[in-house]
Amino acid sequence: MREIIYLSRRDVEAVALPMAEIIDAVEEMFRLKGHGDVEMPPKPGIHPLPDAFIHAMPAYIPGMKSAGLKWVSGYPQNQAVGLPYINGLMILNDPATGIPTSIMDCTWITAMRTGAATAVAAKYLARPDSESAGILACGVQGRSNLEALACVFKLRRVKAYDLHPEVARKFAAELSCSLNLEIEVVATPEEAVRGLDLVVTSGPILKNPAPVIEAGWMDEGAFASPVDFDSYWTGGALREVTRLATDDVAQMDYYREVGYFRETPRPYADLGAIVAGLKPGRLSPLERTMSINLGIALEDMATAPLILRRAREMRLGKVLEL
Repeated sequence: MREIIYLSRRDVEAVALPMAEIIDAVEEMFRLKGHGDVEMPPKPGIHPLPDAFIHAMPAYIPGMKSAGLKWVSGYPQNQAVGLPYINGLMILNDPATGIPTSIMDCTWITAMRTGAATAVAAKYLARPDSESAGILACGVQGRSNLEALACVFKLRRVKAYDLHPEVARKFAAELSCSLNLEIEVVATPEEAVRGLDLVVTSGPILKNPAPVIEAGWMDEGAFASPVDFDSYWTGGALREVTRLATDDVAQMDYYREVGYFRETPRPYADLGAIVAGLKPGRLSPLERTMSINLGIALEDMATAPLILRRAREMRLGKVLEL
């Protein structure tokens, strides 16, 4: 009898995999990607509502013995009815036989690996002495990105902005305690960008956004991670960036073809090539740098096996018959 382990969202969260371990795994994945030692086709998807998506995201990392697929949805409309923006499932397969080994909720993994990818990008593209950050949109991704950046940098000051001030206040109250940081809630997007070393925008991904970050706001020497594509950034602000990277050039090209990134310059490098040492990261303290990470299946496949291994050790989940 063949069996599969099912891990609910509660099970995945109970594993409590440390962010630092996720960052290490995602960094190693990017190194392998840079050397071509992975397999990841472009993610196909359907779009039942405006700005909503349901994507299939397969990937294989031989060096991590990790293979599988994430079936994930992102619905901005959900937030108005109290439902999460991101939902979905992860399926892991045995690379040697192809037989499924686990099904698990992907919500927590998606948030954490996204933050980890930002931290890896910042490690190579931000100034090492960066100590301040701005978070624009204080939801799940804003939280995970700040947690990840706090693992890599000695942050001393954070400014938080959200369209809903009460969300920003809750964000500041909770994360200032858990991360031991000074977090100031600000009233405008500009205040969460100017004078800060690291900037993260983490709102919903929009095909026809109304960007608010203008040219001149981002300081020389700053690094930015728009995890919401270019939804917050005007073309003028993007063209000021000295060095623009992405986690996967082919997928950015695909999105550009279907109408995204209309004013976004082409990236100079894939993050994998940077981590593998094939392309340079930051070259001077005054460069404005940015990595637009699209969220790729390889990040999930670097993280999910760690969850499964610990869940087995902790005897979490339900064993189901295939």
